[in-house]
Parts: sequence; C-alpha cells; structure tokens
Amino acid sequence: MNQNKKSLALAVLATSDWLKDYPETLQQQLVSEGRMVHLAAGEWAQAEGDDRSGLFVVIDGSLHSYCAAPGGRAVMIGIVGPGVVLGHTTRYSGGPRLVTAVCVEPSLLLEISEASLDRVAMKSPEVWRAIAGFAYGHTRSALQMAAEVISLKPRQRLAARLLATVDGGEAIERPVLKISQELLGEMMGLTRKTINVHLSEFERDGLVCLGYSQIELRDIEGLDQIANS
Repeated sequence: MNQNKKSLALAVLATSDWLKDYPETLQQQLVSEGRMVHLAAGEWAQAEGDDRSGLFVVIDGSLHSYCAAPGGRAVMIGIVGPGVVLGHTTRYSGGPRLVTAVCVEPSLLLEISEASLDRVAMKSPEVWRAIAGFAYGHTRSALQMAAEVISLKPRQRLAARLLATVDGGEAIERPVLKISQELLGEMMGLTRKTINVHLSEFERDGLVCLGYSQIELRDIEGLDQIANS
C-alpha cells in the first residue's frame, strides 16, 4: 500500500467516531489487512441485496446511499463521507447488504474483508466491539431520521438533516455536502421548492453557502439552534 494513502487512512480512522476511542494498534492492523479501492464518480461501492460480506471505510470523497422503496423505487437516504463505514459482517449481522452506495466524486475506500477482520481479531478482539458500535450508530441514525420526519417542521427538519449528514464523519470546520437541492428534498420527503426557500433563508443569514450541487455549512451552531428550536 502506498505510504501516503496509508497515512491518510490512519488519519481518517483516528478521527472517526467508531475508532477514535480504540488503540492506535487496532487502526494500524485494519489498514495493514485492508486494501485501498479507487472508485470513479458514478461507480457503485456496494449494491442493495449484495451478499458479499466485509466492510468499506470511506477515506476520501463522498457517496450517496439509496434504499429500495415501495413501487420499485430507489430513494436517497444519506450522504456518506470520510470516516463512515459501509457494509456488514456475518458474524454480527446476516443477510444481504441493505443499501446501495454510489460515488458522487472520485473516492478512495479502505476495503476490509471478513477474513481480514478475523485475522485482526486474533490480535485485537476488541474489533468486534467496535463493529457492534458502528452498527448501533447506523440504527440510531435511522431512528433519528424517522423522528425528524414525524416531529419537525420543514425548516427545522432541513437544519437537522444538514447537521446529521456530517455527524460521525471526519471533523471539518466548514464541511461541504455534495448534493443537489432536488436530491436533498427527496431524502427528506420535501419538494425542491420548499428546500430552495429555506436554504435561501439560511444563506441570507450566513448559515450556509450554496454552490452548484453543493452546500457549504458555515455556522454549525446556528443550524443546531434552528433544529432544536
């Protein structure tokens, strides 16, 4: 593995929510056992229904995740950035993969097979606790999204969802979300017009900066106040 890529992977794992409280040796073992995968914009990292096990950790770039909905539709449910884990292990969860993940831009992923995880566990059995931890985090995120849809008005829901898309990933002072207003509306069950009205207000108040298919979050604290108002 290229040393620069290895250093980048270690830096991302060290700051990711699921491994930041674990020994550095565990992060090093996962990087040593894994392999780097380069994907171009539009390529799939995984597909819903795929029975392949193992994990992907996003090291660089961003992906959109989709889930099947009634009527044969695929709806966007999230934005995946550096530090986020995809996939599952059959040791803790059986069945096929639950979401399709598609690269929004050229991305670098660390792929760790289940066999590699078994080898890591021989030296660092706490890896299974870490994996259970990120599975719990995914469940919590799904429940949070459901609670937002049920309880929040559109303006509050938009602020909460913008914050949720950067929660658990690499810490960045002004994160940039690679998403169009149309897709953001689809993810939240709101029309593009509704999204545009509220985002324009957020931009006027200095909370975000809008670009072509991207949203820069400029005031995390201000968005948090709206989400919890």
